[in-house]
Amino acid sequence: MAEVAGTVLGVGTGVFVLALVWVLALLLCAVLSRASGATRFSVVLVFLGALLITAVLLLFPRASETPAPEVEMKVLSGMLFCLLVFEFFHF
Repeated sequence: MAEVAGTVLGVGTGVFVLALVWVLALLLCAVLSRASGATRFSVVLVFLGALLITAVLLLFPRASETPAPEVEMKVLSGMLFCLLVFEFFHF
């Protein structure tokens, strides 16, 4: 199985970005819920903003879902090394 670049514990960076967005949104909601007046109702806007960012990140994936085909490595024989040495030193 090909190893995907940019993964930690088997998940990509998108999962960490989504987690960061929601942690920041929840912290901001907790801070704004302690506010007084009309500022208190901006919690709804923060929640909708996090929801919009999540929808955009989920609907527009960065990488394709199918992995790229693996390139087949050719194994060269041991005789090639000998031929190159002979050619280099002109035996």
